[in-house]
Amino acid sequence: MIQVQPFASLGHFQNDWLNARHHFSFGQYRDRARMGVGNLVVWNDDEIAPGRGFDPHPHKEMEIITYVRQGAITHKDSLGNVGRTEAGDVQVMHAGTGITHAEYNVEAEPTRLFQIWIHPDTPGAKPGWGARQFPKTGAVGLTALADGRPEADGSALPLNANAALFAGTLQAGQSIIHRFGPGRVGYLVAATGSVTVNGVAAGTRDGVTIAEEAEITVTAGAESELVLVEVAA
Repeated sequence: MIQVQPFASLGHFQNDWLNARHHFSFGQYRDRARMGVGNLVVWNDDEIAPGRGFDPHPHKEMEIITYVRQGAITHKDSLGNVGRTEAGDVQVMHAGTGITHAEYNVEAEPTRLFQIWIHPDTPGAKPGWGARQFPKTGAVGLTALADGRPEADGSALPLNANAALFAGTLQAGQSIIHRFGPGRVGYLVAATGSVTVNGVAAGTRDGVTIAEEAEITVTAGAESELVLVEVAA
C-alpha cells in the first residue's frame, strides 16, 4: 500500500517565529486518521526564524530525531550537552526517563528542519543526545543516519527503537530500490524535488506512507532530496 498525503493538506501552525507543518496529529492539530505510522508518531516540518527557537521544555520516553534541511539548529539540554547541527546532518535525543532541552536558530537565515518522534522499544532508557556530520560526497542513494535495527552496523547514530532514518539524493530519472524487513513500514518525504514510489507520484514535502510492501522503487522526476523512516508496524 502506497498512500500520499499532499503537503497542502498537512496540519499547520504559524506564529511570529515558527511556521510548522504537521504530518501527524500534534499540538492543536488533531486528525484521528493521522495518528502516525507504526511507532512513528510525529513528523514536523518546521521553519524557524533567525534568532528564535524553542525555550527549555521536557520530554520523556521518546526517540527524537532532527534532520536539518537548511541553516543550522543549536541544541542545549539538562545533561550539559551543547551542539550545532547543520543542513544535511542529524541529531538524536533519547528522552528516556526524562530530559529538558532547548533548540535555537542562532543563524542569520531561517532554519528548516524535520523533527521526527519514534516510540522507543523499551521504556526507562538512560537519556542522552548525539549528533553526527555525514560526508557530502554526492553519492546517489539512501544512507542510514540513525539506526536502531538489529542489523545496524554501527555507522549511524543509535536509536532505542527498531527503526532507522535514511537520507540521500537522486538526480532526475534515477531510481533506487529499498527493501523492508518483515513487520516494518515506512514514511518517505521528498524534501526537494518529486518522485514516484512504486509508480505512485509524490511532490515536494508530500508524505508517503508505505505499508505491506516488501520493497519500493523510488524514481526521481527532478533532482530530489529524500528522507525515509522505517519503523516497526
